[in-house]
Amino acid sequence: ASARFAAAPALRLGRSRALSTAPVDDEMEDDIDVDGVAYGFMASQALFAGLELGIFDAIAAAGGSVDLPSLQRSSGVTAPRLQTLLTALVASKALRRSRDGAYDLSPNAARFLVSSSRHFYGDYLKLQIGRQFYHRMGALTDVMKTGEAPSYASWFSDPEVAATYTRAQHNGSVATAKALLKRMAGSVSLDGASKMLDVGGGSGAFSYVFTGKHPQLSSQILELPEVCATGNTIRAEQPADVQQRVSFSELDATSPDWPVPDGEYDLVLMSYISGSVPEPVVGALYANAYKALKPGGRLLVHDFMVDDSLDGPLGGAIWALQHVTVNADGLGLAPREVVSRMGAAGFASGKAETHEMISGLTKLVIGHKN
Repeated sequence: ASARFAAAPALRLGRSRALSTAPVDDEMEDDIDVDGVAYGFMASQALFAGLELGIFDAIAAAGGSVDLPSLQRSSGVTAPRLQTLLTALVASKALRRSRDGAYDLSPNAARFLVSSSRHFYGDYLKLQIGRQFYHRMGALTDVMKTGEAPSYASWFSDPEVAATYTRAQHNGSVATAKALLKRMAGSVSLDGASKMLDVGGGSGAFSYVFTGKHPQLSSQILELPEVCATGNTIRAEQPADVQQRVSFSELDATSPDWPVPDGEYDLVLMSYISGSVPEPVVGALYANAYKALKPGGRLLVHDFMVDDSLDGPLGGAIWALQHVTVNADGLGLAPREVVSRMGAAGFASGKAETHEMISGLTKLVIGHKN
């Protein structure tokens, strides 16, 4: 039986086909919107360009209802292409256009894409996704065929790449760290904890949030050398007492030996690290965490993950695929994959806990050392 799609005139270019491949009835709701997926990169680039040109900030600064000439002046683009970009942003619902041609922000654009908003993460989208990962994804087919891709260590050996990535990640990681503290509250108490190990801690965002909340806690961050350099500049921006209790140590996470003593830490955190190293290294990471923890200590693994059924969610699935372009031999994570490797490293498999974190994107798996 042929599929039924949205009614639209056929476009006759050689063969005719429907202009829309979006399913329109309940029977087809689980089918792919081919065009929506295939052309999605165009909409994302429109969003990145809007951020780069300061479109969202300009509208917010003016209090809304901004006309085209005003946006031409603020962006420095006077050619017709600016109108084309604005129309694309309206069509993608990032902007709203009145009948007299004035532009306003959508609620989500005002909340997440304006730099003065406390929920802003446009720098992450612009710098890390738009300038870095977007271009890496262009190599996906070659990586799939050849298995050849740069590692994060080689990618971050460029100081500019490392600094851009780390700075862009910071604001989003602070918000995620606060959410993680709340999510783990019923499972892990840090009231009596004194030492934390933050493996692959990037800017130090999680360590700053954890130590800021628990004044008795200190944290040691293990990171690549160039990331440590940027992380220390961000550390210098933190409150003085947090600066004193957070430190950076240089480490490639794929190294079999960590520069830390055994059995001294109450908590080991690995956020966004398990999916960023080759699959054989994942188990070694958890084994090193087990050695570093005190009896009764906890390992927190937070990362992009799909469900154990391996059918989604989409966000976790495509983030795992993105990692392939900088980690060709990595493991697409699901809770059971993490739990099984924790068990092999010595953690109590029967006590492992899994929690949803960022809806549709990340999960938290907690390992217990007896």
